[in-house]
Amino acid sequence: MGAQQVTDKDFETEVLNAAGPVLVDFWAEWCGPCRALGPSVDALAQEKAQQIKVVKVNIDENPNAPSKYGVRSIPTMLIFKGGKVVAQTVGAMPKSDLYKWVEGSI
Repeated sequence: MGAQQVTDKDFETEVLNAAGPVLVDFWAEWCGPCRALGPSVDALAQEKAQQIKVVKVNIDENPNAPSKYGVRSIPTMLIFKGGKVVAQTVGAMPKSDLYKWVEGSI
């Protein structure tokens, strides 16, 4: 089981009102770098489940959240704590860099 899919309807519940930190991966089906990053995000969701919740938002199906948080290019990942963005990165990265970024942000 990998990252949970989140929609505009449940974004507030699943992300903003979450008890701990949440990584949100904004992506789209047509985005090559997003698809390349996907397996690393899913692995992170499993391996770091005790430290951070990991969710994905398909920007084509859910335009409200990406527009509210100024997502202009994808993949964009945001880390939320207490309903606020505490870290952001844009673009694909190797799995090791993803893990370092997350560990340094939570």
